[in-house]
Amino acid sequence: MTTSIKTTAVFLRPFRLPSFNETLPEGEYEIETELSQPVDRIEPASWTSSVLVRLHPRASHPGLSRTLTVPLAELEHAVAKDKLTGKALIDFFLEEMLADPMIRLVMQADGVAEADLRDLYARQPDRRHAGPDGRRPAREAGNTGPGAEGRHAGIGK
Repeated sequence: MTTSIKTTAVFLRPFRLPSFNETLPEGEYEIETELSQPVDRIEPASWTSSVLVRLHPRASHPGLSRTLTVPLAELEHAVAKDKLTGKALIDFFLEEMLADPMIRLVMQADGVAEADLRDLYARQPDRRHAGPDGRRPAREAGNTGPGAEGRHAGIGK
């Protein structure tokens, strides 16, 4: 049995899909997601999901309609990257995490500041003031967590 879902994806800038050797222009794309279930339905991990993307016609062939079938993960990756306007996926993860109210409550309870997490997930950490182990001392790192010197005296000691 195959289930099909039709939707539209909007790209704000040109993008690439790893399984297709062409840069696709920005714009709206009709998407058809197909989820094929194996006959035995025993192992959901073996189910395959693919996406049919209706491509824009080329200027050289305006009447030619083209479609492309790609793995769902490739399209999701391209959409996430487009949303980020070039940021790395780790930045996307961090922004989504910081937008979660439950994460904010845990951070508040643990005395962890947003700057601490941003520093932790920074792609290019500043190693000028790093010690021999590659880590910066808590005070220089801007750490305001429970282990930072002068903060929450007596807690965690």
